Amino acid sequence: MPRLANWPHLLAAAIDTARAKPFVWGIHDCPTFAFETRMILTGGEDVAALWRSRYTTALGGERVMRRLGWASLEEMGCSLLGEPCPYVLLAKRGDIVLADTGLGFGICTGASAVGMAHEGLVTVPLMSCRLAWSV
Repeated sequence: MPRLANWPHLLAAAIDTARAKPFVWGIHDCPTFAFETRMILTGGEDVAALWRSRYTTALGGERVMRRLGWASLEEMGCSLLGEPCPYVLLAKRGDIVLADTGLGFGICTGASAVGMAHEGLVTVPLMSCRLAWSV
């Protein structure tokens, strides 16, 4: 699905909005932030509706993920986004990434990625991400 013409502005606004919100399981957490941002950038469907508001803890999130048929975040990403990029360093601004730092899903911002963690919006080096999907 192609990005909207004004996607750079939309990306900046999504990140600013996320920065102002606290982390809340099932409402404003790593997969919800990443997939809502994808929806904003493309005008596509709200796939985060599949899990939004259905859990309030990490364990609850894992249970919902398994009920939806995914055994891991990687499997979830591949199911919803297709094959990842061959190299994570090929990710472009606005692409969805999966980090090994405990961040989970995030959004590439260039040489780094942002995502929701317990302490709020955090930034990690793109090199700490293991998978990326084009948006």
